[in-house]
Amino acid sequence: MHKTNPTVYDCSLIDLGKIKNRAGNITVVENNTKIPFDVNRIFYLYDIPGGESRGAHAHKECHQFLIAASGSFEVLLDDGRTKRVVQINRPYVGLHIPPMIWASEINFSSGSICLVLASHGYNELDYLRSYEDYLAYKNEVIPI
Repeated sequence: MHKTNPTVYDCSLIDLGKIKNRAGNITVVENNTKIPFDVNRIFYLYDIPGGESRGAHAHKECHQFLIAASGSFEVLLDDGRTKRVVQINRPYVGLHIPPMIWASEINFSSGSICLVLASHGYNELDYLRSYEDYLAYKNEVIPI
């Protein structure tokens, strides 16, 4: 259980840096270097029609780090009180989303790829998939 009550302002854009080369740039991602957790799962979303949405859930324990590996999209963040939209459009900048933040990926550009680094392996019990369940769980565990 979480002792703190994360807000949308605890979700941070993190510049991973890039190594420039005339043959193409490289960005390196290492556990607990730049991103604040060990990565235990990696997946990516692709072939999303332009303008479509994904996500719309929260995690009880899992941290996520989202990168626009190609193209762009926005993330609608919600902590039960405040909403915030963050645009992700550079492959060397990612968005850290701590547990207990409701997040929806929206407004994908055509051909975009959303790379997700997660602190935990897949566990359906970690997901809060309905907004009403999210609010109820959040108020029960960490009252707003």
